[in-house]
Amino acid sequence: MDFYNFEPLKHSYPLEKQLSTTDLNTALDLGLLPEEFDRLVELLGRTPNFTELSIFSVMWSEHCSYKNSIIWLKTLPKDGPRMLAKAGEENAGLVDLGDGLGCVFKIESHNHPSALEPYQGAATGVGGINRDIFTMGARPIAQLNSLRFGDLKLEQTKRLLKGVVKGIGDYGNAFGIPTVGGELFFDACYHVNPLVNAMSAGIVKTGETVSATSYGVGNPIFIVGSATGKDGIHGAAFASKNITADSINDLPAVQVGDPFQEKLLLEATLEVIKTGAVIGMQDMGAAGIICSNAEMSAKGKHGMRIDLDKVPMRQSNMQPFEILLSESQERMLIVVKKGREKEVEAIFDKWDLNCAIIGEVTDTKRLHYFMNGELVADVPADDLVLGGGAPVYQRSYREPAYYQENLKFDISTIEEQQDLKAIADHLTTHPNIASKHWVTSQYDSMIGTATMTTNYPSDAALVHIKETQKAIALTIDCNSRYVYADPEKGCAIAVAEAARNITCAGGEPLAITNCLNFGNPYVPEVYWQFVGAIKGMRAACIKFQTPVTGGNVSFYNQSADGGPVFPTPTIGMLGMLDDIQTFMTTDFKEAGDLIYLIGMNVNDIASSQYLASYHGVTSCPAPYFDLDEEHDLHQTIKQLIKQKLVTSVHDVSDGGLYIALLESAMPNSVGFSIETSPKLRKDAFLFGEAQGRVVVSIKPQHIDSFTECMTSQKTPYSLLGHVTSDLLLVDGQSFGLITQAKNNYNQALHHILGE
Repeated sequence: MDFYNFEPLKHSYPLEKQLSTTDLNTALDLGLLPEEFDRLVELLGRTPNFTELSIFSVMWSEHCSYKNSIIWLKTLPKDGPRMLAKAGEENAGLVDLGDGLGCVFKIESHNHPSALEPYQGAATGVGGINRDIFTMGARPIAQLNSLRFGDLKLEQTKRLLKGVVKGIGDYGNAFGIPTVGGELFFDACYHVNPLVNAMSAGIVKTGETVSATSYGVGNPIFIVGSATGKDGIHGAAFASKNITADSINDLPAVQVGDPFQEKLLLEATLEVIKTGAVIGMQDMGAAGIICSNAEMSAKGKHGMRIDLDKVPMRQSNMQPFEILLSESQERMLIVVKKGREKEVEAIFDKWDLNCAIIGEVTDTKRLHYFMNGELVADVPADDLVLGGGAPVYQRSYREPAYYQENLKFDISTIEEQQDLKAIADHLTTHPNIASKHWVTSQYDSMIGTATMTTNYPSDAALVHIKETQKAIALTIDCNSRYVYADPEKGCAIAVAEAARNITCAGGEPLAITNCLNFGNPYVPEVYWQFVGAIKGMRAACIKFQTPVTGGNVSFYNQSADGGPVFPTPTIGMLGMLDDIQTFMTTDFKEAGDLIYLIGMNVNDIASSQYLASYHGVTSCPAPYFDLDEEHDLHQTIKQLIKQKLVTSVHDVSDGGLYIALLESAMPNSVGFSIETSPKLRKDAFLFGEAQGRVVVSIKPQHIDSFTECMTSQKTPYSLLGHVTSDLLLVDGQSFGLITQAKNNYNQALHHILGE
C-alpha cells in the first residue's frame, strides 16, 4: 500500500437503506449487542433507521463509551491540589503549574489504524492528540510516544516500524511541535497488533481555557477546518473489535491527515478563543461530528439542530450517516455567542480554513439532523454518551492458569553464567535496550527551542516554560512484560518508574494520563489483567499523589490466531521543576567520581530482559518491588539533588544495573570500575531488574556530606566503584572499552534494519 497517496475506499450503503428502519441483523453487523439493540428501540420508542443505528453503533462502541471499563476507571484517584479539571470533565487533563499557568496533557492510542496503514494510522494519532490539547486553548509544546511491535527480524515488523515512525515524524515535524521522548519495545505478541500510543502536552494561562460544552438556545454551531470526506467512517467501531484477516476491508476506518492544515487550525483556534466569542469547542476525533455534538450537548444539558448538507464536503453524494460518522482530520466544532458570527468567520477566513454554520443550539436535549430539509435522525444526546445513558457492564474475570505457574519460578533453576561479558554484549545490542537513535533522529526535538534534554541526557524529557524559571518534566513508561507476569504489581511499577524518572531529573511528579491497551474484555482472563492493572495503578497513584487526569482505553488488541498482546497500561506522567537549576542529568562527568547505588540490591532476575532473551524464560513473576521502599527512595533522591550532592542520577530499569551504568558512561565517553556483592549472584547483581534502585555519581570531596545525608534517610546505599577514563571493569575483569560498547549500542538497530 502506498503510504503517501492513500485513497479511502467508498461505502456502499444506499440512501434508501439509511433512511429505512433496521433490524437486529443490521445492528449486529454494526457491532451492537442484541440487548443493546433492544435498549435502543426502547429509548427511541420505535425501530431506529439506519442513520440512527449507525450513530448508536459508534457512540456505544467500547472506544467511545468505555462500557466495559468505566466501572473500574471510576476507582482511580482523580483529585489533587493541582487539578484544575478532573478526569472526564474535558478533552484532556488540566494541572496547575502555579504563577497563573496550567498544563494540558493527554495520551491516546491509534493501534488498529496503524496495524493496517502504519503511516496514516500513526500520523493521524499525532494529529488527534494535539487537537485534544489546543481545543482547550493550550498551545502544544511537547509530544511523546510509546511504540510496540513484533519480532524485529521479520519483514512485516520492519515495514510497520518504518511506516509508523515516518508517520509520526512527518506529521509532528510539519506541525511544528517537538517530539521529546518515548519508548520502543519488541515482542512476538505484538506481531499482528502493534501499539501506537501518542502523548501531547501544552501550556495555557489559567482562566483562559475553553470547555467542550454547548448552551444558549439559538447560539450558532460552526464546523471549521478541513472539509469532510469518507475517511474514518465507523472508525470507533473498527477500533472496538479484533484484528482479523478481513480487517483490510475496514480501511475506510483509517483517517488521512494533513499537518499543514492542523497548523493553520491551531493558530486560528487559539486566536478565536481570545475573542471571547466562543461558548464551547471540541475537536472531531473518534466518531466525528456525532461524538462532538453529543458530548457537548450532554455536558451543557442542551440539544442541537444540525443541517448536514451545510457541512463542507470534499466528496459528492455523501450520505447522512457518512457525514455524521466521518473521522476526517483537522476539524473542530465550535459553539459561538449569537451575534459574534462575523468575528469568527473573519479569523478562519484569514487562515484560509473552512468555516460554516451548520446548526444551532436548542433546548430539546436531543440531536436533530436534517438533510436538504428532511429529518434523517432524532436521538437523545445524553443517552449516547459516557456518564449518561450509554451502557455500562461489569464483566466477569478469572485468574489465568499461567499466573500460578509464574509464581513457581525459582532462580536456582537458571544456571549462573560465567561469561558475564557475553550477557552484557547481548543486552547492549538487543533492540529493547539499544539506542533508539534510528527512531529519534527522524523526529525534530528542537522545534520551539525549549527542549532541555536534546543535548543533556536525563531520565525524563524537560521542556522549559519560556519567560519563567519553570520546566515541565514528561515521561512515558510501561514494561508490559512485568504487567503480563503480574498485572497489579506490573502496573504499579509502571507508575513508580514514571515517577522515578521525573524525580531523577530533578522534578516533582504531579499527575498521570494513561493509555490502557488490552485484549478482548469479554475473555475473563484478559479482563482479570485489566482489573489487576487498575488496582496497581490506583495504589501507586495514591502513594505518589499523582491523580489520574484521563486517558484512553484500547481493548481488542489481539488477533484471531495470535491471541492478545501483553497487557500494556502505558503511563504518561507530568512533573514540574519549579526552578530549572534543579535539572539533573544521567551522565557521569569525569574520571575519579565515585559511583553509588541508592536502594537495595536483590537476588532477583524475574521478568528481566536477561532472563527473557538470553535464557528464553518467560514464565516467572514480576521483578522485586516494594511500594513503600520506592516512595522512600524518591524522597532520598530529592534531598540529594536539593543539596547538590550528586553530579549524575540515573534509575535502574530495563537491562539492570550494568545497562544503567553503561548509559551513564556513554554520553561523555568515560568508563567505570565496579565491584559486585558477594551476597548475590553476579547475573542478578548486574542484569536483574529489581525495582527501587538509582545510580548516582558524586565528587570525592562531597563524600562526607553525601554520607551524612544518606544516614538521615531510610533508603540503603552502597559504594559501587568509580568513573574511569575509558575502561569498563567489573570485579577487575575487563568488559572492553567504552568506545566499542558505545558503537555497538548506537548501531544495533541500524544493523538489524539493514540501514
